[in-house]
Amino acid sequence: MLLKGSCHCGAVTFSLQSSTPYPYMRCYCSICRKTAGGGGYAINLGGDASTLKVQGEKDITVFHAQVDGEESPGERRFCKKCGSALWVWDPRWPELVHPFASAIDTELPVPPERVHLMLAYAPDWVQPDIRENDDKFDEYPLESLAGWHEKRGLTSKD
Repeated sequence: MLLKGSCHCGAVTFSLQSSTPYPYMRCYCSICRKTAGGGGYAINLGGDASTLKVQGEKDITVFHAQVDGEESPGERRFCKKCGSALWVWDPRWPELVHPFASAIDTELPVPPERVHLMLAYAPDWVQPDIRENDDKFDEYPLESLAGWHEKRGLTSKD
């Protein structure tokens, strides 16, 4: 599925192919929550890094979070002008890029269920909307983003 996205001010636009377009995974870690999670969580999608096309690259800045006292190699891309969170890329998995669902302008499919992860790090004010078929994890689930889509027959070939 072709995903098209942008920042709030329009300085940055991008597109990429995704075979895993369902916005099902809500992350409550402090990094996601503080850099992109207005509702107390952030949602990343999966995409093919080799298909990423960007306009307005000069208006992008990169943030490396601190994880266990060390700088993460993961690169979080943001618009310099408006601060919109755009995507995460990590050199440990160079073939993948993870756009934030909040930056995607393409109509996304509605997930049949959701996964709530890193719940051990959610502050008290965050009240996760966990529904009957949702999975929940204090930290990371064992199932990958691609595995979740494949198991449910939701992998997009478009």
